[in-house]
Amino acid sequence: MVHAFVMVKVGGDADTPGVADTISGIETVTEAHVVAGDFDVVAEVDAPDMYTVLDTVADAVRGVEGVTDTRTYVSMTA
Repeated sequence: MVHAFVMVKVGGDADTPGVADTISGIETVTEAHVVAGDFDVVAEVDAPDMYTVLDTVADAVRGVEGVTDTRTYVSMTA
């Protein structure tokens, strides 16, 4: 199992809570939170392998309307 944190930037006029809700509905996303700071949403992903994390971020998360940028950090501990 691979556990990753995905930092998401949302465009200025997008509905950030709505983006977080949409992201939280993605199958491999376990949680998504609106946060303050350089990014607008932090999502946690649990996937069977790195390829699934990549697919989740590249296709599903980046495909959400309003998402302008992402950064993915893979947890090095269980």
